[in-house]
Parts: sequence; structure tokens; C-alpha cells
Amino acid sequence: MDMADKKNLLESVDARTQLAGSNKMEILLFSLGTRETFGINVFKVREVGRTPHITKTPNMPRGVEGLISLRGNVIPVLSLASFLDLDGTPPGLGKTMMVAEYSKRTLGFLVHEVDRIIRVDWEKVKAPETVLAANQGLITAVIELEGGHLVSILDVEQILANAFGEAIIIDIAPARVNEDISVFFADDSIVARRKISEVLDKLGVKHKHATNGAEAWSRLQAIAAHAQQMGRSVRDEIRMILVDAEMPEMDGYVLTKNLKSDVRFEGVPVVMHSSLSSEANKAMGKAVGVDGYVAKFDAEVLADTLRPILER
Repeated sequence: MDMADKKNLLESVDARTQLAGSNKMEILLFSLGTRETFGINVFKVREVGRTPHITKTPNMPRGVEGLISLRGNVIPVLSLASFLDLDGTPPGLGKTMMVAEYSKRTLGFLVHEVDRIIRVDWEKVKAPETVLAANQGLITAVIELEGGHLVSILDVEQILANAFGEAIIIDIAPARVNEDISVFFADDSIVARRKISEVLDKLGVKHKHATNGAEAWSRLQAIAAHAQQMGRSVRDEIRMILVDAEMPEMDGYVLTKNLKSDVRFEGVPVVMHSSLSSEANKAMGKAVGVDGYVAKFDAEVLADTLRPILER
């Protein structure tokens, strides 16, 4: 793919809000100079182009190649091949750079070549088997294309945590709620689940979780059925539901639509917590009826978003 094609590749990203609730996602395919194909959600990618001059700086974390100046902003550049410990990478690796924007941060990712954008059903996006997930959790999902070719979807939250460390959560005031209050959350990222649990623990609320949207919907239906049997409201069991946008098998948009169309969950607010922080993604969340939208990952902002909802 030449540079003109790459420039045009992402021009219509913000026009793709019609995907909300369709359980489809668009993946940008790329290679790291090996036979494997990798993918990243198009909404995370701001632009693709030739790698500019990288300024090497001392004491950079492993996998961080240095810094670049991009339209007045200084951003770090990461080598994905280094994070994944790939061998046999060609000399041309790193000539192409993807600029990704997620979790309110902008980063450059060095890749070998960008291929194309594909649209896939989330139900075809599967959580990796244990053997594939062993690489520090950097592969969050796998897609099988026609012909049996596999695409590995990177867990950018884990890459960010590996490069710069996890945020330390210090001062979060507890919510003024009784001890029976419980929150249900769904997120496919290991590091995200860990940090969400820390925030909820500091808020002083019990919590349950699922690792993808389909699992969350199944568990929440079981909770609703049990509450109905006991003559209770779901709100007596679950005070709030926190959903990620991107999840294998069922995304957060479809999960929210399911919840909002089921009268058993009436009065249970749904908050979307996503590394996809663009206005387009917030519009997608609003379109399916979320009650709040908070970008990953700022523990204090998350706590400040959840606290007033929990205290209602």
C-alpha cells in the first residue's frame, strides 16, 4: 500500500458511527515483518504514514524507541515487535508508523506494513486460548478470516501498562452507599479489569465482572432471572453496569442495547468505560442509550463519574 492510499485509509473513520449496535467492528490489519497478521481497532488509529526522525533519549523503557514531534506535540514511539519479542524481523521494519490515540494519550507504533481495513462481526472475534495469551496478555483476541488465516488483536491497554507502568491509585474517597451495593462490569483487558476492581474497592462497593460482552449478557440475564424469582428488582442486586466498548463476541454497544430493551434492567444505569475516547465513540455510546461515558484510564475521573450514580 502506497502512502497516498494510507493517507486516505482513515479519512472516513468518524463517519462510521452507524456501526453502533450492529455488533461489527472495523480492524486495521498490519504486519511486523513476520508471517503473522495483527490488527487494531480503526477507531484507535489517527493516521498512518512514514516514520519521521526519532530522537533517542536516555533511560527509555524497553520497547520505547524515542520521541518525535508531531504537529507541535511530542509523543513517544513504541516498537510493537519489541513488545511481542518477535524474531526474524526484516531491516525495513519501522519505516511505517501508526499514530494511535487511546486512553487520552497519543502514541506512535512502528510497524512493517499496513495492509487494509476489514469489517468483522464481534461474534467472530474470540478470546485467545491460554497458549496464545501467554505473551504478557498482549493479544486480547483472535479473528479467523476466510481461508483460516488468523489475525491477532493487540491489547493496547496492556502495552501501555508494560511500557510506562500502571497508574498508581491513591486518594479515592469512598462512596456513601450501604455495604450491599454491587457493580457489574465487563472488560476483556486483564489490566483494565484489575484497575477497575481497585477503583471499586476504594469506593467501597462489591463487584462482579465478565471478560466479554456475551459472557456479561449471559450472567446478567441469570441475575435478572434470579431477582425475578425472589420477587426483587435487578436494581436490588446490581446498582450499576460498567461496560467496555470493544469486547470479543459481543461489544459494549450491543450489550447496552440489550440491557436498555429489557424491562428487568429498568433503573439500572449503564456507563461505558472505553479507551476509544473520540467524539465519534461518545456519539455511538449515546446512540445506544448509555447513561455515562468515561475515557480510560484515569482512576480519579472514573471514581468521580461512578460515585454520584452509586449514591442516587
